[in-house]
Amino acid sequence: MNDGRTGEADDVKAGKELTVVVNGRPRAVSAKELSFDDAVELAYPGGPRGDNWVYTVGYRRAHGDKSGSLTAGDTVKVKDGMVLDVTQTDKS
Repeated sequence: MNDGRTGEADDVKAGKELTVVVNGRPRAVSAKELSFDDAVELAYPGGPRGDNWVYTVGYRRAHGDKSGSLTAGDTVKVKDGMVLDVTQTDKS
């Protein structure tokens, strides 16, 4: 019996926008995966980049109810309602 609901995988395949909570603020995304750089840009759009800036990205409630952290080059599968915590540090 079909109750009209789709699973998270179906939502992503269909290109549906999902809501990701970034530093307490909801953000709409349509990508299947988010990279470290994507997370930083969602948290700090157009924010400073370079050798003096360090970003830390943590996530929870991701696809498969996974949690963890991202480093440069890493990706995580998106799930509606997942949470990203991104911090920015100036090394100067």
